[in-house]
Amino acid sequence: MRHLRHLVAAVATAGALVASSSGVASAAPAPQAKLEKGIVSITPITQVYTYGQKVTAVAIEYSVAVDPRTLDKGTFTVSDSIYNFRFNPIEDLAKRADRTVTRIYTNEAPTLNADGGSDRGRYVIVELDAADAGGNTVIVSKCPTFMCTVKVNPDLPTKIKQNEKVYAKTGKKSRGPVLGNAFKAQRAMTAPAVNLLADEFVEDTYLKGGIVLPYSYHLPADYDPERSYPMVVILPGHGMGWDGANLGVQVAADIPATAWLQSSWTGTDEDVIVLAPQNQRVGGAAEAATMVALVRDFMGTHAVDPGRVYASTVSYGSQLAWQALSTDPGLFAGALITGGFQVSEEQATKIAADRTPIWVTHGTNDHLLKVSFGQTSTALLRSAYVASGLSQAEAEGLVRYTEYGNESFSQPDYHAAYGPTYEDSSILQWLLAQGE
Repeated sequence: MRHLRHLVAAVATAGALVASSSGVASAAPAPQAKLEKGIVSITPITQVYTYGQKVTAVAIEYSVAVDPRTLDKGTFTVSDSIYNFRFNPIEDLAKRADRTVTRIYTNEAPTLNADGGSDRGRYVIVELDAADAGGNTVIVSKCPTFMCTVKVNPDLPTKIKQNEKVYAKTGKKSRGPVLGNAFKAQRAMTAPAVNLLADEFVEDTYLKGGIVLPYSYHLPADYDPERSYPMVVILPGHGMGWDGANLGVQVAADIPATAWLQSSWTGTDEDVIVLAPQNQRVGGAAEAATMVALVRDFMGTHAVDPGRVYASTVSYGSQLAWQALSTDPGLFAGALITGGFQVSEEQATKIAADRTPIWVTHGTNDHLLKVSFGQTSTALLRSAYVASGLSQAEAEGLVRYTEYGNESFSQPDYHAAYGPTYEDSSILQWLLAQGE
């Protein structure tokens, strides 16, 4: 039974790789019957890391500005569930551990300061170590078959305890009056999560032939409809498909959607539009057709450079990419296929006619989609490109392949090849360079 539970979690990963409802953990937690004296609200702040969204900080609000000089890393204890849907049975959601506090400071709003320095404000920001086991926001959503979907827990289990008095800031050298005393009982979150970057995505729905396709998209902060922007289409794994109750899961599930908003990931300051469809899992061909229709419709209403539209896939999403590349040549100027399914010989032949640049990555010890899928896809595509008239060297330049050993994964889910792929900014820069 233990093995079966781990298998279910692993299969959810195959498609999924974490998420949020609305791309974020946005549902308001149940209010506490009584807050400790002095505390106005407690807000979780989340961030999307390589392998998904985690609670990265907690913001404790008081009635007036807090004196930061009286705060230290021991002022609060933050605890959270150790559950990780990739490795743990859902029963482990009840297991808890204390988080590691890395910084504490004051702010005027429930958000982070990059330098960790205090601004005058009534919020105490308690930053947490992303390497902690606890703090993952994603749980299994539904398991209609042996395949599961995922969503963000609408009632995040993060809790705080105040260990020391918190004082008001008076503007004088001496500390002000006590705003709140220490308390032993853990307190849950009372306000909706602030989800860094994920909250910036817009949700919408596309309808074609009676098929509903939810999607999320992000436009650059200084979006100008008179300009022309590259666009990356994120095709997520099976578990991030829409199950009727997990909208936006594909944004916060893992890094591919939000990475394109951050130069620290892409290695470039170029503005990029991100489009993240959330297909219902009804079959690759039908999903691909609806996805392609959405992409073309979106291109018609937004300032997208038609020569710089790219596909980036996770696991199951590769099936949609292979289908679209073979049936709609010219739509994508390049594709990044991570931990995916094998392309068919027929698809490879059709794809070769358009000579689309493709980079395939796979984990050597992928436990869900064997590494031969990536190896064979690369071989079939290169052979087809050669058959189309290219030299072997030209085919190898257009169809690239990277295989990752276990040491390349910062978390030991060896199916999640998007992890080491996205942690290599040169690959993302390569994708953006296609079609320039």
